[in-house]
Amino acid sequence: MSPGAPALVETHCHLDLEAYDGDRRETIRRARQAGVAGFVNVGFNLESSERSVALARENGDFWASVGIHPHDAREVGPKALATLRDLGSEPRVVAIGEIGLDYYRDLSPRSDQREAFRRQLRLARELRKPVIIHDRDAHDEVLRILGEEAAGLTVILHCFSGDAVMAARCLEEGYFLALGGAVTFSNGGRAREVARMMPLDRLLLETDSPYLSPDPYRGRRNEPARVALVAEKVAEVKGVDVAVIARETTRTAIRAMGLTGLTAGGPS
Repeated sequence: MSPGAPALVETHCHLDLEAYDGDRRETIRRARQAGVAGFVNVGFNLESSERSVALARENGDFWASVGIHPHDAREVGPKALATLRDLGSEPRVVAIGEIGLDYYRDLSPRSDQREAFRRQLRLARELRKPVIIHDRDAHDEVLRILGEEAAGLTVILHCFSGDAVMAARCLEEGYFLALGGAVTFSNGGRAREVARMMPLDRLLLETDSPYLSPDPYRGRRNEPARVALVAEKVAEVKGVDVAVIARETTRTAIRAMGLTGLTAGGPS
């Protein structure tokens, strides 16, 4: 990390993907230089979950989450759940996810998506792990299932795409919201409205790398260093110094995800 750079936590990335096979170490180095003190690499099927755990084992500033995305909902049977249970018991696995519903692409039948979502929420309750939620065009259904299955869980809505009204509902339930590159987009007014009204003790920052690169890199491969651009835009919207956003969202990430060994000033 560069001297004086505010410590940031990249709460949602996919650095295990093939997109980084040619420059993974350099990508991580750039993120650290940009102030990223902690990374959460997020699984979306069994293979990516295993790779995420491997990254967390190899890098002291990485943590992992494990889960099966709604696109692959039909894979969430007893054998897959047993594998996720084993992976989820690893000490550097801090969440179950990303799990949820995707009614935009509908790559799995919606009934299968709902059942897979419920099964993995129950697994998270068994393991006492937070959950990282994927919600695309399924806001009401996601909130309904969370209301029925997520009692006692720490809930993180990744890449939050709802409006301020939905954000207020989530805050009432005690959920955490994560904002990414959309807050920088010219058509990202709704994300900026959410950023403006969010208390910093419920706000997380992410990139969803390699997806959703912020302006001025929109359309290119994303990388965790650009979480700094998300922090800068949130600071602008809220009218505070970016160091405040970095410090407070890092504290929030540590509290929400149990990132042992990390402080708001960086690794301890």
